[in-house]
Amino acid sequence: MNGDAETTGGAGTTGDAGTYADTALPGSLHGRSFCRETDLDAREWTDLLDLADALKDARRSGTERRLLEGSNVALVFEKTSTRTRAAFSVAAADQGAATTLFDPTGSQVGHKESTEDTAAVLGRMFDAILYRGARQEDVETLATHAGVPVYNGLTDEWHPTQMLADFQTMREHSGRDASEISYAFLGDLRFNMARSHAIAAALLGADLRLAGPASLGPPEDLLAEARHLAEASGGSVTVIEDPHEAVAGVDFVHTDVWVSMGEPSEVWRSRVEELMPYRVDAALMEAAGEGARFMHCLPAYHDARTTVGAEIARATGLEGGLEVSDEVFRSARSVVFDQAENRLHTTKALLVATLAGG
Repeated sequence: MNGDAETTGGAGTTGDAGTYADTALPGSLHGRSFCRETDLDAREWTDLLDLADALKDARRSGTERRLLEGSNVALVFEKTSTRTRAAFSVAAADQGAATTLFDPTGSQVGHKESTEDTAAVLGRMFDAILYRGARQEDVETLATHAGVPVYNGLTDEWHPTQMLADFQTMREHSGRDASEISYAFLGDLRFNMARSHAIAAALLGADLRLAGPASLGPPEDLLAEARHLAEASGGSVTVIEDPHEAVAGVDFVHTDVWVSMGEPSEVWRSRVEELMPYRVDAALMEAAGEGARFMHCLPAYHDARTTVGAEIARATGLEGGLEVSDEVFRSARSVVFDQAENRLHTTKALLVATLAGG
């Protein structure tokens, strides 16, 4: 969401808005927020992904130029994180920007101070704000009132920064543009990852198959929006209940966790029973085809070596992986760690484009 700013924000300076490794900085993104996928059009998505590729190459070759010296980025986390926090911290540092972390105990947002008031304060001290929390309304309120770019690092409804990394990874491993990629997402289709994939795929013209039980299907208003976007892009978003039919011939198979800590154990058992046909195992990857790759936004419950994984294994009786088998997760077909690394490069592209690309 890119609402009208009500305060004048921005504490630092911007860098050179020239070219980066022969990739022009997308100037149309300067000062923009990224709260959900449709905040950018398809051309802007492609420009960001191209910039992420250039920044990745520059980092690996030691030729990266710092364009964000003097900038300051607030990292507001109401939900815990590994990849999002690491990606924004390292991306900012690589580009010469400083970050300040506000964890769930480190700010008054939503507790003793409204989100609107917090936005006004942070916008006068920082050049950009990352928000990761539960309510989409909160990140959009920040974007409306901060006067600086605001980025959605995850809410219960959307995960747009993850989509950037996912599409960079799929472009890399397929060697094709987003509009030429076919992929499936399996599991619970009601929540942020499935929702974000539906909109991002439709916007970029990809062929997406959503596979899950009818009881855990995507909301109709989401499908209507996705299909409207797909009409313009030439893409497709299809809901297919049969998991083997959904993955047939795709380039990539995606999934996400089925259960979360805090949910009662009886929910775990019933959820697992509903979703077991959608577990990504060797047989399902064979149905996808020899060239298909496996993707997961992480963390994944592929074994029982974590506290959560062990507790879920005790509750469900499954120890060899929940939403994905350990065999598939550790296989050569799995590109999950390339996907995780690309959170860094796409995050950096977002920071550079919105803060230096004027």
